[in-house]
Amino acid sequence: MLQGPSQYLEVYLPSPTTVSFTVTTRRPESSKLRANVRHFLRHTCRIVLVYLAVLANAVKARDVFLLLDSDARRYHLDAILKLCLGSSWIRSLTERSEWWILTPLSLLVVYLCLRRDYVEESLLVLQGLGIQTSTTSRYFFMAPTTTFIPTTQIQDIVIHEAFKGLAVRFYLAVIVEGATEVVVVFPTLLPRREILEEVWRGGRKCLYSGIR
Repeated sequence: MLQGPSQYLEVYLPSPTTVSFTVTTRRPESSKLRANVRHFLRHTCRIVLVYLAVLANAVKARDVFLLLDSDARRYHLDAILKLCLGSSWIRSLTERSEWWILTPLSLLVVYLCLRRDYVEESLLVLQGLGIQTSTTSRYFFMAPTTTFIPTTQIQDIVIHEAFKGLAVRFYLAVIVEGATEVVVVFPTLLPRREILEEVWRGGRKCLYSGIR
């Protein structure tokens, strides 16, 4: 594993003809068990916060939807909300809150809970088949963006340099036959040159000769 400022390279070799390179801003854990526990707790907290945000707005809106309805149905809805909440503290809190405070705050909570706090991009090399690039979405409910390039269309894998602002940045690119533009690997993170060189050497070795 090669570590850079806020970036980490993970290399996985499932077979002599397959290699996966993943660049991530998520800090690796020394213990797999600790990583799984922290992952579970973090996602549990996200789910609970989203659940409470939605229910808080449901409590706030119940009177609006039931203005012209019967007291019996109002009673049943209150019973359902109380059962879902399991406690009356959030209902009393939302009833004292104004819409212009509760709704934006709830939307902010949901947004932060559904947004990833890391960026992860990968390159999968399959000898004889091709390569696949992948970039995780900014949000948990969206699938990653992937691009597959068959071996027959790959002309070369190179490291280029370009200006980004006033700085010179290196990037790994795949030259595709018949394409007007190259396919940039790790386009969001643009790792430093040492990481790109390791990926370039390992990717070419697997693609053209296999890993022994």
